[in-house]
Amino acid sequence: MEHESWAPPEVDVERANVARVYDALLGGSHNFAADRDVASALTAIEPTARDAARANRAFLGRAVKFLVDAGIRQFLDIGSGVPTSGNVHEIAQSAAPESRVVYVDTDPVAIAHSRSILAGNDRATIVHADLREPELILAHPDVTRLIDFDQPLGLLLVAVLHFITDEEQPGDLVKRLTAATVPGSYLALSHGTLDGRSNQVVEAVEKLYSRASAPGRPRDHASVETFFDGLELLDPGLVYLPLWRPAETDVPFEHPEHSWGYAGVARKT
Repeated sequence: MEHESWAPPEVDVERANVARVYDALLGGSHNFAADRDVASALTAIEPTARDAARANRAFLGRAVKFLVDAGIRQFLDIGSGVPTSGNVHEIAQSAAPESRVVYVDTDPVAIAHSRSILAGNDRATIVHADLREPELILAHPDVTRLIDFDQPLGLLLVAVLHFITDEEQPGDLVKRLTAATVPGSYLALSHGTLDGRSNQVVEAVEKLYSRASAPGRPRDHASVETFFDGLELLDPGLVYLPLWRPAETDVPFEHPEHSWGYAGVARKT
């Protein structure tokens, strides 16, 4: 399989990457055949997979708008993925031009494409780093250049923690990140779930993601809720993606429980 002209040479085009699978589900163009194969297989298992991806992206947009309205002017988006419509810096800076945004990802395509669209924007950047090493993220010079940890910030962990295994202690990673923030900061989080799905669907999805760059680890409601321990979980709590403060312009989701994910926003007090 040949590289596309926009793809960094180090990209493995033969293996699906979770960031690019998400891009394919959203209808993006920065993905390869292997990514599209996984996306197609997901939609075969669950026909609402593309709608679920859009529901997750819509939650991100609503959460950023909420945080801007709450006075947040700096954002750390870890696991940001391949840029597509409704990026954090676009939403935040359109409402408050002084907003600063740092994206963090490990995928070379996400990084290259982000750098391209952020060229000339001195209030936004992307960092190549891994959620599994939070201290390296927090100390990265591009992070400390734009993020003032003495001021409240919006920490975004959207559709990323379900790629962290239990053995890698995702709850501890969240705590290490939020510990670096001051009171008045927020955590916006979404997480994949297979609550209510049959054992056959659960097994099929887990097998499918074993082919990708990171194994999927969907979690139940109680497990996801623990990521907010020590924080004030805001109304309406931890709910299915389309149910978190839906906007009138959102596409209706007939069965929110089929959105494959939970979402919530919490405040550090």
